[in-house]
Amino acid sequence: MNDHESPVDERFTAAYWDERYGSTERVWSGAPNPQLVAEVSDLRPGTVLDAGCGEGGDAHWLAVRGWHVTALDVSAVALARGAAHAPPDAADRIRWEQADFTTWEPGGAAFDLVNAQFLHFPSALRERVYSRLADAVAPGGTLLIVAHDPSELHTGMGHDHPEDMFVTATQLAGGLDPARWEVLVAESRPRLAQAPDGREVPVSDAVLRARRR
Repeated sequence: MNDHESPVDERFTAAYWDERYGSTERVWSGAPNPQLVAEVSDLRPGTVLDAGCGEGGDAHWLAVRGWHVTALDVSAVALARGAAHAPPDAADRIRWEQADFTTWEPGGAAFDLVNAQFLHFPSALRERVYSRLADAVAPGGTLLIVAHDPSELHTGMGHDHPEDMFVTATQLAGGLDPARWEVLVAESRPRLAQAPDGREVPVSDAVLRARRR
């Protein structure tokens, strides 16, 4: 590391996430994210990149509906768990790949859908990561990004992320070139979520859905 490089935040490393996933039988519910279901159910299945797939809830749901999924995550533990729990009738439609999104590069504009649910980074790094994800969308394809809206900082949900890792839908949409993208949805969408103490609390998701021209 030279004098101009800063150390990588441990929250973005494979070691951090392998330890988190390895410390419990399951981190997430296994159900697909609700905004994915809301925004993708009307799309014709094709190829999809599921960025930050975790234990595979979204990837499983997409594959069952006929999508051919490339599921990426930094954690090998999460990927192995996702593969182990894939629906038998759809497992052959999912390819599981390890990827570090701080350095990952798309292999071209190849996907009919790119899905990124709660893939959070500080603003400077987030812009670079999301730009690369957008570059992976094929012409006519869809980019779907869902993130924690900054209003969630005041809900008691127990997030330990700094404020800079939260983002509004307006900020997400502002990162897209209007000459290349048609923004279909850019809104803060309320829903109920379960807090660490078991209470149901109202939260808001920043939802961006855009079509590449």
